Amino acid sequence: GASLRFTVPPEVHDGLLALARESRATLYMVAQAGLAALLTRLGAGEDVPIGGVVAGRTDEALDELVGFFVNTVVLRTDTSGDPTFRELLGRVRESDLAAFAHQDVPFERLVDAVSSNRSLARHPLFQVMLVLQNNATAELGLPGLTGRELRVDPGVAKFDLAFELIEQAEGGLAGLLEYSCDLFDPETAERICER
Repeated sequence: GASLRFTVPPEVHDGLLALARESRATLYMVAQAGLAALLTRLGAGEDVPIGGVVAGRTDEALDELVGFFVNTVVLRTDTSGDPTFRELLGRVRESDLAAFAHQDVPFERLVDAVSSNRSLARHPLFQVMLVLQNNATAELGLPGLTGRELRVDPGVAKFDLAFELIEQAEGGLAGLLEYSCDLFDPETAERICER
C-alpha cells in the first residue's frame, strides 16, 4: 500500500460544518455523503458500503477505564435516483443513526451473520474506510519523559481505499488517503484526493 496527504482549507471546513448544522447531521456524515457521491461517479455503483469506527464507550461505566473499545460499523449509502447533495445527506443521516443504534454488536458477529463466502483477498463487508479524528490530541505525561505520536507505515493497505480526516485546531482538515497499489496507481490516487 501507499499513502497521500491532502488538505481541506479552513473556509471549506467551515462550510461543511455549517451544512452539517443546518442538516442536523455531523461533519462525518457530510464527509461520508461526499465520499459516497464521488465513489458512485467513479463507477462504484449506487449501494456504497463504507466502514467507520465508533468509540465503543456507550456505557458511562467505561468512561474512566483505560482500554481499546473501538468497534467497526458498516455504513451503507444509497446514491440512486440522482439525489441532490442535501437529499443524499438526509439518507446518510438516517442510515447512520440506524447503524449507530446497533453499534454494540461485535463486528465479528456481523461478519459471521452476513458473509458466508470469506476470502483472504479482501475485507468481507466493505473495501473503503472513512475515519474522522475530531478529538483533542491526547498528551502522554510521565515524570521525566516526553511522549509524541509516531505514525508507522505497515507497508500494506488494509482496505482498497482508507480516508482519514483530522480536524485542525487552526481550522481546516488534514487528510490522509491510504490506497492499495494493486488497484490504484499514484496518479489515480491523487485525482481522488483532488476530487
